[in-house]
Formats: sequence, structure tokens, C-alpha cells
Amino acid sequence: MTHAITVILSFFWLLLLFYSALTVAGIWSRSRTPERERLAHYPSVAVLIPARDEELVLESTLGAMVRLDYGGRLDVYVLDDGSEDGTAAIAQEFAAVFSRIHYVPVPPGKPSGKSRVLNYGIRTIEADYIAVYDADNEPEPDAVERLVEAAERTPDAAGAVGYVKTKNMAANVLTRMIGLEFQVFQLLMQCGRWSLFKLGSLAGTNMLLRKSVATELGDYDVYALAEDAELTVRLNAAGYRLPVVPDSRTWEQEPETIRALIRQRTRWLTGNIYLLEKSFHERRLWKGRSFILSLQHAFTYLVFVLMLLVSDLFFVLGVAGYELPHMQTPIMMLWFLTYVVYVGQLLSALVIDRSVSLAGVLLALVMYFTYAQLFLLLLFRSFVLYSWSRFRRKSLAWDKTERVKRPA
Repeated sequence: MTHAITVILSFFWLLLLFYSALTVAGIWSRSRTPERERLAHYPSVAVLIPARDEELVLESTLGAMVRLDYGGRLDVYVLDDGSEDGTAAIAQEFAAVFSRIHYVPVPPGKPSGKSRVLNYGIRTIEADYIAVYDADNEPEPDAVERLVEAAERTPDAAGAVGYVKTKNMAANVLTRMIGLEFQVFQLLMQCGRWSLFKLGSLAGTNMLLRKSVATELGDYDVYALAEDAELTVRLNAAGYRLPVVPDSRTWEQEPETIRALIRQRTRWLTGNIYLLEKSFHERRLWKGRSFILSLQHAFTYLVFVLMLLVSDLFFVLGVAGYELPHMQTPIMMLWFLTYVVYVGQLLSALVIDRSVSLAGVLLALVMYFTYAQLFLLLLFRSFVLYSWSRFRRKSLAWDKTERVKRPA
């Protein structure tokens, strides 16, 4: 028993040190503000917007696309995946007025989902780069230019990835927690990992891909629900880089109810479980810099879950007055350090993003006991759904994130 706890504690320390290093590196990276350098020539860019029943948000999204500033040719394609609401009408109205907006009906096919729609766009649309935005996104005017500038100046770059911010963060406590989570993982962790290892990770939106590279690698995996994570590993395994550009920002609507969050995160986690299984079968996904990504992936979805459960158990037993196993390092002290690191990451993100407030600090203090623990329930649900689909030999269907109509 003592030996097993020692092993678990060792992994705890390693992960604490790793994420602490990423946090420090992220803070250092974001504290530097290099002067922006314009390109002499801007290559052509095709912005792809996969859309299915997006009438609630598409008008605001296309309004933001019209306001994009770009020094070269830029076209925006709404890829309509069989919408049954007013999505087509909205896209066609914009296309009739603005020459850069195009409406493209995607032929029906299987399996359904974002990957198949993006593959259709990549294969049929000509451009040097492909930029991907979800249908609820409102990128800032310079977002695409900054991505292209980073991709063009970074050796072996397959594209670039920007920063995703929460548009409806003020809606309720849940959206504030989601927004704070994004500030950590879209701001600090991405910047820290790029600073230390020259590793970037596609975010599924506000991302740029060189079309020739996407075609070379065989496009998106149509069975991957976390298509961005899967393609990220293949890109790094092939020797390509994805520079992180925090000054390229888009604003995205996040789930406003627990029900919508559960559906969204179940899809994300199920997709990552698929990627975890795929990485165990394909050695090429462990090549080069992708080794760090695949190892972190395995640790997150296998080791971290076990450690989180043990941590919670020790905390509950300690508070209840039960005697914990005797160790040289007090177990409750380890739990406390885990909590400190977690809160430290959240507070650092608030400071770096210049969004410190009393409400934000209070959320950071309670998120470990609430929002973070939801990860365990969601992962358990995802494992059950994924295992059942494998048993039935059927692929899980794509589940679109629920949208909310909000005032402009």
C-alpha cells in the first residue's frame, strides 16, 4: 500500500513540476511584447466556417468576417452541412452583398461532423492557407493577418494557432469559469509549451493551416471528434511546427448551462479517448516533438485521473479525521500544493490577461472544488459512451454545441 502511494505521489510531483514550468514559461512569454513586423507579401487565405443550423449566431460571425483586415486575398466560405433553419438564407444574403463571402452547400455524406465538412472545403477551395473558425466566432480585425505573419516567419510552420476568448463570459458563473479556464489553457499553457518545446496545439478555431501540408497529411480524420487534437499530433510527428500567436484573438460563445457543457465536453473527451487509443496503435504518433504531446495526453487521461481521485479521497478522509498512511511527505501537504498550483495558474492568467477582479479571484479559489471536479464525471461518462460504441462497432455521432441568441 505504502509503495503504491509512493508511486502515485511521485507522479503527482512530476505533473506539479511540469505544469508549474509551463505556467512560468507562459508568464515569461506573455510578458514579452515583440514589435509586430508586416510581410512584404501576404499569401491567399480561405476562411472555412463549418455550419449546421447556425442561424442564431451566423449573422454576427459573418459581420466579423467582413471587418477582417488582410493585406492579400481573403475569401470566406460558409460550408453548410445540410442546415434546416435559416443558415443558408443568412449566408446567401451576405454573399450577395460582400464579394469575399461565399455560400457552399456541402453534399451529404457519412460520417457526419466537422471533419468531413472541413475536408470537403480543403479539397475544393484553392488558397495558400486555410483558416478555420467555428460558426459562433467573432475574430478581431487583425486576427488572420497575425496568424499568417507568424506562419510565414517560423521555419517548418504548418500554420499557426491563436487565442480563443469567451464572448459571453458575463452571462453567469458557469461561463465565467469556462472563460477563466480558457485564459489558462489558451493563454498560459499554449504560450508556455511553445516557449519551452516549440510545440503548438490546434484549438479547432482561430487556426491556420497551409493547404499543401493538410493535403500531404491526408486531411482530417473523419472519425475523430477531437479533430484538432488528432491533427496536431500528426503535424508534429511529421516535423511541422504550429507557432502560438496570443495577439490573434477570436471571441467565442461558450455553453451557458450545465447540460450544454456536459454535451460539449463529452464530445471533446470522447474524441481525446479515441486519440489515446489511436496513439497506442500507431507508433508514428510518438515521433519527434509529438512524443511530448502523446505522453502528456496519456498522463492526462490515465495517470492524472487516478491522481485526482486519490487526491480527493485523501482530502475527504483527512477532513473527516481518519488517519492517513504515514509518509515522509505529509499527504495533506501534497494535496495543498496541488490546490496552490491550480489556483496559481488561474490567478496568473487573470494578471497576464489584465482581467483581475474580485469576482475572478473568488472564482479561482473555488474552481478546484467545483468546476475541476466535473472533469471526473465527464471523463467517466465519456469512457462509458466510447466503450459502448466500440462494443457495438459503431462510431459516435457528432454532437453540435448548443447556441444561444444574444443581443448584438
